[in-house]
Amino acid sequence: MPTFGFDGKKSPETLTFPMMSLREVVMFPRSIVPLFVGREASIKAIETAVADYGKQIFLVTQKNPEKEHPEPEDLYEVGTVSKILQMLRLPDGTIKVLFEGVSRATWEVGVDSATPGGEGAYPKALVTSLVETQGATSEAQALIRAIHESLDEFGKVNKKVAPEAILAMSTIKDPGQLADQVMPHLKIDFALKQEVLEELDPFKRLERVYELLLGEIEIVSIEKRVKGRVKDQMEKNQREYYLNEQVKAINKEMGREDDPQAEALDLEERLNAKSMTDENRERVRKEIKKMRTMQSSSAEYTVVRNYIDWVLDLPWDNIKDDSGVDIKLARTILDEDHYGLEKPKERILEYLAVQTLVETMKGPILCFVGPPGVGKTSIAKSIARSMDRDFLRLSLGGVRDEAEIRGHRRTYVGAMPGKIIQSLKRVKHNNPVICLDEVDKMSADFRGDPSSALLEVLDPEQNYAFNDHYLDLDYDLSKVFFITTANSLDGIPLPLQDRMEIIRLPGYLENEKVQIAKGFLLPKQIKQHGLSSDNLKFSENAILNVVRFYTREAGVRNLEREIASICRKSAMSIVEDNDRDKNIHITKQSLEKMLGVTKFTYGERESAAQVGICNGLAWTQMGGEMLLVEVALMPGKGRVEITGKLGDVMQESARAAVSYIRARSDLLGLRPDFYRKVDIHIHVPDGATPKDGPSAGITLTTALISALLNIPVRHDLAMTGEITLRGRVLPIGGLREKLLAAHRGLIKTVLIPAENEKNLKDVPKDILKDLEIIPVKNMDEVIDRALEGTGETVWVKQHGEPPVSNGLLKEELQKPARQ
Repeated sequence: MPTFGFDGKKSPETLTFPMMSLREVVMFPRSIVPLFVGREASIKAIETAVADYGKQIFLVTQKNPEKEHPEPEDLYEVGTVSKILQMLRLPDGTIKVLFEGVSRATWEVGVDSATPGGEGAYPKALVTSLVETQGATSEAQALIRAIHESLDEFGKVNKKVAPEAILAMSTIKDPGQLADQVMPHLKIDFALKQEVLEELDPFKRLERVYELLLGEIEIVSIEKRVKGRVKDQMEKNQREYYLNEQVKAINKEMGREDDPQAEALDLEERLNAKSMTDENRERVRKEIKKMRTMQSSSAEYTVVRNYIDWVLDLPWDNIKDDSGVDIKLARTILDEDHYGLEKPKERILEYLAVQTLVETMKGPILCFVGPPGVGKTSIAKSIARSMDRDFLRLSLGGVRDEAEIRGHRRTYVGAMPGKIIQSLKRVKHNNPVICLDEVDKMSADFRGDPSSALLEVLDPEQNYAFNDHYLDLDYDLSKVFFITTANSLDGIPLPLQDRMEIIRLPGYLENEKVQIAKGFLLPKQIKQHGLSSDNLKFSENAILNVVRFYTREAGVRNLEREIASICRKSAMSIVEDNDRDKNIHITKQSLEKMLGVTKFTYGERESAAQVGICNGLAWTQMGGEMLLVEVALMPGKGRVEITGKLGDVMQESARAAVSYIRARSDLLGLRPDFYRKVDIHIHVPDGATPKDGPSAGITLTTALISALLNIPVRHDLAMTGEITLRGRVLPIGGLREKLLAAHRGLIKTVLIPAENEKNLKDVPKDILKDLEIIPVKNMDEVIDRALEGTGETVWVKQHGEPPVSNGLLKEELQKPARQ
């Protein structure tokens, strides 16, 4: 019966043994290891070893522990001949075996061996014992002593090693035996253990074991510290869990279902998910910590909880990416929603183009100024749609409290953030389009000035750190696209105007209103009233007459109401006749039946030239208007009467006209003291309508000269321009609307200031082609063009004598005839 000695110092000998492969286990000589065996071939090898080989078997480790049936090349070359000390069969078919290592050995497949991985057979191997070499003995004792000391430390930090085992190893003096005894107690990779097994020099083997032992001591120490911390944390968590469960039970008994601690944990999770600055995050975390210590029934708890909810509901740095916006699509959307309004559309498209090229860009701040109904608010909504952004609208009309913008401080009962922060809470992204409507209608009182609070909101250099009084945190508004609307700049402070890009939206012209009605209002109202385009049709003249005689506005709101009225009457007619296919055609003649008598008229020229009557042109928010100026002369003492509800500026223009005529009386053929003999009455009809502005200066002057010289003014001519005492004609505004009024009033010639000639490019071409536009620089040119039959500036030069004055004033106004 084969056997090997324990010391391994005999000469090598070769014997055949049953062989069993081990997974992730390395068997060392002089060590006792229990193993559970379940593979069929391994059980067969153990049974054979017990029956035929004196309980001796060869154990070798697999290189790949995952392999169920290893081949010879899957096993290490060095293993251990071992003795089976005990064997116990278990109910599940496996056996528990206690092995004792005997000696190192190499192996090779024997002639009568089965394949190591074969099924139904056990592997055999020709095993050759390995003889240990002799290493340095002078240092061996020192190394053994060092290992003994390390084993004592190892036993203190690793309670899994029995003290008896440590004591037994401390008595071993042989280097090889000590190394083989220590290795099974180290939790290291089996490949490292195999390296130690294959080392035949006892001293080198012991050195390697010492190195591994020190590493294991360090790892176990760290593991112990980590476990200690984890245990303390677990004990703390268990304590908190226990206390929390008690609190839940107490809350349930008292009828409070909500758990404050669970709420705090939920708030912590929401805070961690938010993208905000570290400073803001720490502030909110302190509030949550404060909330944990409060009773949920206290009033302060509700205040703190509401504050935290407000902060966590804001979008913060959640930005909607619009860098890929299609410019052509945006232009199409803007054109679909609004007719005209080229300037604001162009400005938005420019911003989108720059946004495409630049990754980060501060949101622009635009201010749309124009009369009611021209589409200021609706184009802001279209801008948001074209940019694929959220849209928010805030009405600032009547706001007089600064806290409406900045919010109230939390010390006040019922405090809330300002309107800006409240609006951002309703959206998911921090770069919406916000329309601040009616920004010119804010007012100030003892509670503060909201327009001053807007200075920070609408300043690109400051709004990246907007501080709401309620939040008391810096909030970034620089990505928000702000659009403000106003009817007039008069109510907006200059510092606030300076922070915005002003874009003026003029009132629509008649032809533009007709196009808007055809393209937008009619289809919308027909659909809303359950009609179809076949049921109701408008002629173009009918739409034009609705614009002219039933509405007078800069926008199209009343126009839409009148169209809606026609749609309602048409729907009633269809329902009464019970004919859904009925066709109704609205013409110029049928409008009075639908809408009643006309509500408005528009200025038209006189049928013939008359003395003292001149056509002027005025601008209003509703568009341009013809302005008739009448002058009457009466015997008197030089009093000048001005009527027609004229403003201060227009009254000053009338006085300037009188002064100009007096200064040039000689050239006009008037006596120097003519003004002392007559009273002059200047009147502008439509007396209930306020009128003001300097642009009627040349019209007033022309009407006065016509009356004084008794020469009629051309009835097909209109004029506009400011006059100076020297007779210069100064530029005016609203030329586009004024020329439209002249065209509508069948005027053929219009005199405009020469400096306004550059503004003709803004006038539609179909208007210009029907008008003769004459730029003038002074009153001489105006008189030449305006008075009937005059070709020169001075009437006397052409006729050789002054004109015949009107009856009663003939002697007072005329100079003696020149000889």
